[in-house]
Amino acid sequence: MPWLLPKTITPDADQMLKRWLGELSERLSDPAVDRYALVRDELSRILHARPYAELAEVAPMAALALDPANATLEAEYYIATDPEQFRRVKPLLWFWKALDLTPLGQSVHSGVAIRRALAPFIFKRVGKNPKFFQNVEFSVGYNLELGDDVVVHRYCLLDDIGGLVIGDGTSISDYVDIYSHTHHVLNSPDVTLKQTIIGSGVRITTRSTVLAGVTIGDDALIGTGALVNRDVPPHGIALGRPAKTVRCKLRLDWPQPYFHETVPRIPDRKPNPDFPHFIAPGYGTCQPEETKEA
Repeated sequence: MPWLLPKTITPDADQMLKRWLGELSERLSDPAVDRYALVRDELSRILHARPYAELAEVAPMAALALDPANATLEAEYYIATDPEQFRRVKPLLWFWKALDLTPLGQSVHSGVAIRRALAPFIFKRVGKNPKFFQNVEFSVGYNLELGDDVVVHRYCLLDDIGGLVIGDGTSISDYVDIYSHTHHVLNSPDVTLKQTIIGSGVRITTRSTVLAGVTIGDDALIGTGALVNRDVPPHGIALGRPAKTVRCKLRLDWPQPYFHETVPRIPDRKPNPDFPHFIAPGYGTCQPEETKEA
């Protein structure tokens, strides 16, 4: 018996959705299109059933709230964000977030279809059949690489600012956080970007956290609530906080080479030239007095 059952909406509604998504993809494929104007116009039609210019006349604050040019996203405040690359994807990230809060975004059928249509215009690379549920957050979007048939469930954070690669058939459960940057323990503005690699066929279960620079090997399983701060081998089952690989699946027929071994590694790097690649004299850590051994 299959785990998932096929579900459809009415044929007329499905045809209307496909037609709109086809037109949207065609417009986004045009390098001359103004993505900011496109997004504000579409949101005005969907949320207020009127052209944006008319909305601006009768409800200027409502119009202001829809326009991505009048919004700021968290990544814009980071020195590590590339302004030109982010300018290109920002309106589509805004569109994604705004539609998530509508009935279109809350419906699995239309929500997944909309995000699947937007993904190729946001991410660095996207394979076939990505499946995103609602309220997934990205840091910049343009540094995310996805293989085929990747599933990301609700309320996940995919921090791709330092580079995030996810292989084919990987499933990321609800409330998972995956990072690709770190802060120095003694000086919070001192940030290091670290590429994070998730192999093919990986399952990361609910409320887990994957820290920057980690590689999770193909077919690994990350247990509920785990904190992954070190590499996990292929087929490994990692549990706990911090996560430890407690056993490995027996997979004699897994295709070689492993996907995670084929990904070109990006060196760790500092986005802010004010912070060097070494700890300045006078900085360090020590044990609290009450934990020191006599």
